[in-house]
Amino acid sequence: MAGTILGVGIGVFILALLWVLVLLLCVLLCRVSGLARFSVIFVFLAALIITTVLLFFPRATDIPAPKVEMKIVDKFFIGRYVLLAFLSIFFLGSLFLLLIYHLLEPIYAKPLRSY
Repeated sequence: MAGTILGVGIGVFILALLWVLVLLLCVLLCRVSGLARFSVIFVFLAALIITTVLLFFPRATDIPAPKVEMKIVDKFFIGRYVLLAFLSIFFLGSLFLLLIYHLLEPIYAKPLRSY
Protein backbone atom coordinates (compact mmCIF):
# COMPACT_ATOMS: atom_id res chain seq x y z
CA MET A 1 0.00 0.00 0.00
CA ALA A 2 1.37 3.36 -0.94
CA GLY A 3 1.58 6.05 1.69
CA THR A 4 1.55 3.79 4.73
CA ILE A 5 3.95 3.81 7.65
CA LEU A 6 4.01 0.77 9.93
CA GLY A 7 0.84 -0.46 8.24
CA VAL A 8 -1.26 2.64 8.96
CA GLY A 9 -1.95 5.66 6.84
CA ILE A 10 -0.79 9.22 7.26
CA GLY A 11 -4.16 10.22 8.77
CA VAL A 12 -3.45 8.30 11.97
CA PHE A 13 -0.24 10.24 12.44
CA ILE A 14 -2.02 13.53 11.72
CA LEU A 15 -4.63 12.74 14.39
CA ALA A 16 -1.95 11.70 16.88
CA LEU A 17 0.03 14.88 16.24
CA LEU A 18 -3.14 16.96 16.58
CA TRP A 19 -4.01 15.46 19.97
CA VAL A 20 -0.45 15.67 21.28
CA LEU A 21 -0.36 19.37 20.40
CA VAL A 22 -3.80 19.93 21.95
CA LEU A 23 -2.72 18.16 25.14
CA LEU A 24 0.42 20.29 25.33
CA LEU A 25 -1.55 23.48 24.67
CA CYS A 26 -4.15 22.53 27.30
CA VAL A 27 -1.44 21.91 29.90
CA LEU A 28 0.12 25.28 29.11
CA LEU A 29 -3.22 27.09 29.19
CA CYS A 30 -4.19 25.52 32.53
CA ARG A 31 -1.29 27.36 34.15
CA VAL A 32 -2.40 30.76 32.84
CA SER A 33 -4.34 33.01 35.19
CA GLY A 34 -7.44 34.97 34.32
CA LEU A 35 -9.99 34.39 31.59
CA ALA A 36 -7.41 32.87 29.26
CA ARG A 37 -7.55 29.78 31.45
CA PHE A 38 -11.01 28.92 30.12
CA SER A 39 -9.78 28.88 26.52
CA VAL A 40 -8.83 25.24 27.18
CA ILE A 41 -12.47 24.36 26.54
CA PHE A 42 -12.42 26.01 23.10
CA VAL A 43 -9.11 24.36 22.17
CA PHE A 44 -10.48 20.94 23.14
CA LEU A 45 -13.75 21.49 21.25
CA ALA A 46 -11.86 22.69 18.16
CA ALA A 47 -9.67 19.57 18.23
CA LEU A 48 -12.77 17.42 18.67
CA ILE A 49 -14.44 19.04 15.66
CA ILE A 50 -11.31 18.64 13.52
CA THR A 51 -11.05 14.99 14.56
CA THR A 52 -14.68 14.23 13.69
CA VAL A 53 -14.31 15.95 10.31
CA LEU A 54 -11.17 13.97 9.52
CA LEU A 55 -12.81 10.70 10.61
CA PHE A 56 -16.18 11.11 8.90
CA PHE A 57 -15.01 12.71 5.66
CA PRO A 58 -11.92 10.82 4.52
CA ARG A 59 -10.38 11.72 1.19
CA ALA A 60 -9.39 8.20 0.17
CA THR A 61 -11.59 5.16 -0.10
CA ASP A 62 -11.51 2.58 2.64
CA ILE A 63 -10.95 -0.34 0.30
CA PRO A 64 -8.72 0.02 -2.75
CA ALA A 65 -10.09 -1.23 -6.04
CA PRO A 66 -8.93 -4.84 -6.43
CA LYS A 67 -7.03 -5.46 -9.64
CA VAL A 68 -6.55 -9.15 -8.96
CA GLU A 69 -8.19 -11.52 -6.56
CA MET A 70 -6.77 -10.95 -3.09
CA LYS A 71 -6.08 -13.82 -0.75
CA ILE A 72 -6.09 -12.83 2.94
CA VAL A 73 -3.40 -14.63 4.88
CA ASP A 74 -2.76 -14.19 8.60
CA LYS A 75 1.02 -14.28 8.87
CA PHE A 76 1.13 -13.36 12.57
CA PHE A 77 -1.25 -16.11 13.75
CA ILE A 78 1.15 -17.87 16.12
CA GLY A 79 2.63 -14.64 17.46
CA ARG A 80 -0.83 -13.30 18.22
CA TYR A 81 -1.72 -16.37 20.26
CA VAL A 82 1.61 -16.26 22.10
CA LEU A 83 0.88 -12.62 22.96
CA LEU A 84 -2.65 -13.55 24.06
CA ALA A 85 -1.27 -16.33 26.27
CA PHE A 86 1.32 -13.97 27.81
CA LEU A 87 -1.32 -11.33 28.54
CA SER A 88 -3.68 -13.93 30.01
CA ILE A 89 -0.95 -15.21 32.35
CA PHE A 90 -0.08 -11.63 33.32
CA PHE A 91 -3.75 -10.86 34.01
CA LEU A 92 -4.23 -13.96 36.15
CA GLY A 93 -1.01 -13.24 38.05
CA SER A 94 -2.17 -9.69 38.70
CA LEU A 95 -5.50 -10.94 40.02
CA PHE A 96 -3.66 -13.37 42.29
CA LEU A 97 -1.41 -10.59 43.63
CA LEU A 98 -4.45 -8.37 44.14
CA LEU A 99 -6.07 -11.14 46.12
CA ILE A 100 -2.99 -11.64 48.30
CA TYR A 101 -1.93 -8.05 48.95
CA HIS A 102 -5.22 -6.17 48.92
CA LEU A 103 -8.20 -8.35 49.66
CA LEU A 104 -6.59 -10.74 52.15
CA GLU A 105 -4.64 -8.10 54.03
CA PRO A 106 -5.14 -8.63 57.76
CA ILE A 107 -6.90 -5.95 59.74
CA TYR A 108 -5.41 -5.71 63.20
CA ALA A 109 -7.55 -4.73 66.14
CA LYS A 110 -6.71 -1.47 67.83
CA PRO A 111 -5.65 -1.81 71.45
CA LEU A 112 -8.26 -0.85 73.98
CA ARG A 113 -7.40 1.73 76.59
CA SER A 114 -7.48 0.46 80.10
CA TYR A 115 -7.92 3.01 82.85
